Amino acid sequence: MNIKNIIFDFGGVLVDWNPRYLYKSVFNDDEKMEWFLKNICTDEWNLEQDRGRSLAEGTQLLLDKHPEYSDLIKMFYDQWEVMLHSDIPQTVEILYQLKPHYHLYGLTNWSGETFPIAYKRYSFFREFEGIVVSGDEKRIKPDPKIFELILERYNLKPEESLFIDDNSNNINQANGMGFKTIHFLNPEQLRMDLNILISRLAN
Repeated sequence: MNIKNIIFDFGGVLVDWNPRYLYKSVFNDDEKMEWFLKNICTDEWNLEQDRGRSLAEGTQLLLDKHPEYSDLIKMFYDQWEVMLHSDIPQTVEILYQLKPHYHLYGLTNWSGETFPIAYKRYSFFREFEGIVVSGDEKRIKPDPKIFELILERYNLKPEESLFIDDNSNNINQANGMGFKTIHFLNPEQLRMDLNILISRLAN
């Protein structure tokens, strides 16, 4: 069955977001920075804001637990925009090339409080016919219910939809639900895999 819809993850695929863009200039010591990001402002902690916990609540939780790092903890969301380094131009170029031929959607693990900042900054977000943001839905990938939600909300069929994500757990979940998938590694690989997939389906 041919692809009608392409669903993009955002972070790491279309947007270059990384807390190191902020903290590298603060620490001036990579080892200390990595320790802080592994033990204080961790990926797991940030993911709970993506799941819908408020930025204020998430920040206060760490302030109560690690008061000695209060300034560094507050910085995470006070200066969050510094972490939003840029779009990934090669992938954005692919997006615009796909737009005339497919329905485009977004499915992202992102805080509902910070996503509007990115949406306002990058015009390519306006190319999507629909976007599901985990922080608004209180569910994060790879929860199957957030995949079901985008299908139901926009009346999509998984077998007609290609899902692109840089997280293998999310790709595995989508595969199990009948989506076609591409595990994103870099724009060049994405372009190659897209061409292979589209050619195979056309034959």
